[in-house]
Amino acid sequence: MFVLELTYTVPLDRIDACLPDHVGWLNRHYADGTFLASGRKVPRDGGIILAAGEDRAAIEAVVRTDPFSVEGLATYRVTEFLATVVAPVLESHRQKLPD
Repeated sequence: MFVLELTYTVPLDRIDACLPDHVGWLNRHYADGTFLASGRKVPRDGGIILAAGEDRAAIEAVVRTDPFSVEGLATYRVTEFLATVVAPVLESHRQKLPD
């Protein structure tokens, strides 16, 4: 599992202008099962995405396709973690510790 932390690098008016494209990108990755939750940080200086995936390289490739990344509007910090304890709704995403 991955926590994707976006940090805006431009004023919010530029973020807002690109927001429809970013939301479309989010929706595509919700539809394909990669994204589980997302939203704005408070204060609004970026966002957080919870993503599922076994391969860090694949998640990083997805991040590079975000219109915010493509347009140079935000940077990403990708943190991988093992989701060994999950809510019932996320049971299919439970991970095991390596042997």
